[in-house]
Amino acid sequence: MKLPRPLQLMFLLAAVWLPAHADLGEKRPPAEPKVALVPGTDVAGLPRVLIIGDSISGGYTPIVREQLRGRANVHRYDENSRDTNYGLTRLDFWLDAGRWDVIHFNFGLHDLKHVNAAGEMVPVAQGRRVSTQAQYEGNLRQIVARLKQTGARLVFATTTPIPVGANGRVAGSELPFNEAARKIMAENGVPIDDLHALAAPRLAEIQKPANVHYTDAGYALLAAQVRDSIVALLPAR
Repeated sequence: MKLPRPLQLMFLLAAVWLPAHADLGEKRPPAEPKVALVPGTDVAGLPRVLIIGDSISGGYTPIVREQLRGRANVHRYDENSRDTNYGLTRLDFWLDAGRWDVIHFNFGLHDLKHVNAAGEMVPVAQGRRVSTQAQYEGNLRQIVARLKQTGARLVFATTTPIPVGANGRVAGSELPFNEAARKIMAENGVPIDDLHALAAPRLAEIQKPANVHYTDAGYALLAAQVRDSIVALLPAR
């Protein structure tokens, strides 16, 4: 049956207006992040490990996962953890994929970058740093408190070196942030995976020029230490 033209127009307007305004009067939750491992691929009976971190962790996670195949189910969300401010808004989502036995985490590089008013990374002289050290410390304390609620064993990875010439960041600015993080972890009984100490003497060999990211050899080196720090915390089989 053909509807009268006025009704046709009403349905057409509703079809256009409602999807665009469906969240009026209620807060739409953030989109569910993707999981690096396809859901359902956990091997039953193995401990579950969550890696939280920025693109550096994205480089070493696949290697760690492969090296721990048959010993642990290693997960990382398919999104950059970014800075501690963002991490606090996403933490409940990252933790909501079941029980975790070990959580390996890091925040720092994105707190240290300089951004403009639109939040885009810019040369240091043209923007402001995302977090002051005081903000970083306060956020990190909240993150640790939330992670401890899971009952998982925690390990914090120090922020890897910022080299001279890296866009949007000041070389060496990670040092006081790492010292602050070490103090917070010591207060909370959280062991340290010192990736900074591992990488710093080898930057010419393993880090891309004037870049915070690593070569394949660099990620392999980081992955080996991340793997060992996780193995040390895995529950006895």
